[in-house]
Amino acid sequence: MSPNSGRHDAQCAQQCVSQSDSQSDRLASLPDEVLLQILKAVGITSKRDLCTVSRLNKRYHVLADSILYKTIHFDTPEHHLTFSQSLSRRPRRGSLIVDMKLEYPGSELSQLSLDGPVHGSHYRPERFDGLSRTLSTMSNLETLDIAVPDSLLHGIGTLFNGPFDLACLKSCTLFYQLPDDQYWDLQENIHIFAHPTLESLTITRAKLDHRGFDFIERPHQTALKKLHLIECDMDEDALADILEFPEALKEFVMTQTPEPTPELEESSDNIGDYIVALKSACHSLETITIDVPTLTGFKALRMREFTALKSLRINWDYQLFGKSSKKPRLHSVGLPPELEVLEFFNRLGTDEEVTDLLLYTIENKPITARNLKTMIVGKHEAGEVPEEIVEACRAQGLHLDVHSG
Repeated sequence: MSPNSGRHDAQCAQQCVSQSDSQSDRLASLPDEVLLQILKAVGITSKRDLCTVSRLNKRYHVLADSILYKTIHFDTPEHHLTFSQSLSRRPRRGSLIVDMKLEYPGSELSQLSLDGPVHGSHYRPERFDGLSRTLSTMSNLETLDIAVPDSLLHGIGTLFNGPFDLACLKSCTLFYQLPDDQYWDLQENIHIFAHPTLESLTITRAKLDHRGFDFIERPHQTALKKLHLIECDMDEDALADILEFPEALKEFVMTQTPEPTPELEESSDNIGDYIVALKSACHSLETITIDVPTLTGFKALRMREFTALKSLRINWDYQLFGKSSKKPRLHSVGLPPELEVLEFFNRLGTDEEVTDLLLYTIENKPITARNLKTMIVGKHEAGEVPEEIVEACRAQGLHLDVHSG
């Protein structure tokens, strides 16, 4: 038999196999965009089935990987160690991840997970923990949710200071666990406020002293839109310092428990100090929520400069008008000109003079707050809201929403 004859037989056999494969795999003719949508639907139903599909051929493997690794949840240190090891076989996997959640207690953190090698990371193992080096490979990460022991605080903070790390980050949540539920030091992660693309930031149980952003090189016009400070011990001057960076902050939330533990050391006891700290964002803020029952008010708030503010939510009416004292009131409250919703989380009527001022403000709504549409009061039973307040709201067409306590 001639060599040409043998080559012809082999080609015929290959064509037969190709025709058989194409007939059995009806998805092969679909474009990648359509096939990707089908695989997403498979992944929603069963991640195991999607893993099985990814083993069929190289094309399916590439498309399935982009779905399987888009969102990652590390709930034990061993998970990120396993993933770090997989980067040596599939270096591109780090760039596939868009959403990352890290959540495990300090008791589960082993030295092995901190010192393991990470393929593709430019950080040296002797200086940075394995988790931080793994995160540095995720060049397209957009959402980062961290709730880990404080031993990882410094390494992750270094990533926020890196010019090429986490360059696509848009949303971040930070919480580091300390013994006895102490506050963690936000100075270690302070460069998160300089991130140019970050739009939403939530910080839980952190403390920040008066130094604020204490660096010569200061950012400007960052993309931050939402800032939530949950049970933090925050110096008001430091807050004012870091709020100079966002170009157009729209939402600010600060909360604290009625009896903070441990006691607050850096925070002010006057709500007016935090309103002053927010003034660098007065042109863009649309929502302010300060749910800190321990804050008092020494003077009426002056907020006429907050020209974009639509919603103001605080605990007490005296935080807005200032507590009664023997000193004369030198100025009246200045509500934001575009305010539409005013909410008090706690009871009205605890200070008779303040109640009279609130009544006067409502009665003169066309002057004091012409766009105010809704007032919400909390922790009241039916009939407990002062009757004169109810009548004034009715007369001015102001919707009064009472939440039972």
